[in-house]
Amino acid sequence: MSAQDSPNSPSNPTKLVKLNLADHLRAEIIEGRLVPGERIPEGKWAARFDVAQASVREAIHILTDEGFVTKQAGRSARVTSFNKDDVGQLYAVRAVLEGLAARIVAHQGRDLAPLQEAADGMVASVDAGDLDRLLDWDMAFHLRLCELADNPILLDHVRRILIPLFAFVRMRAHATGQGANAWARDLPSHQQIINLLRDRQPAAAEQYVQGAIARYSEMAFAVWENQLPAAMRKKTAVHKLLNGSSPEGA
Repeated sequence: MSAQDSPNSPSNPTKLVKLNLADHLRAEIIEGRLVPGERIPEGKWAARFDVAQASVREAIHILTDEGFVTKQAGRSARVTSFNKDDVGQLYAVRAVLEGLAARIVAHQGRDLAPLQEAADGMVASVDAGDLDRLLDWDMAFHLRLCELADNPILLDHVRRILIPLFAFVRMRAHATGQGANAWARDLPSHQQIINLLRDRQPAAAEQYVQGAIARYSEMAFAVWENQLPAAMRKKTAVHKLLNGSSPEGA
């Protein structure tokens, strides 16, 4: 029997093994069975699902691109993990970069339809109580804002911040039972960003985006580690004890 046909594999006939493995590992992460900072040894998961180690490696690459996993050469992949200081610094840099993007877009005048689509998608997701879809649209809004600035260097830096940060927020939101309604208060600010861009007010748009992101950081801290369910806090503590507090170990 091939690895792909194994009954213990998370694969199915209509999807590639690596995509099914990525789906399974992503669920393990989002549902808290793999905690932030925990190693993801390729050999262990290959044996568990009776698949080739190369398939696990490809799945890890997918999750790295999605921000759920970090990987350094010669080391095992780890679940993305930020400490409280990291999160504060990431939001501070976000505010500067996205504020600059807003200034550029407002000055140049751009088709704002992609931003409006994302803002409307956020509203619809809150109405439907769909947290994952909401976070997809939320990240899309901020990435699209920076794409509209037409500055590849700015966009590259924003992507390096937003993709793992949103993955981490998603993990924390699920772990703490946050629902889509928790983001409802931030919906008007996204529409106001569009309004300022449409009115071609560069300075006002930059200032407003910076202030809005400072407010968004409050949500990030609201889903911080000390609000995790007790079972997950215990697993995280045990993991740190066994593996050390640094995420850089092999």
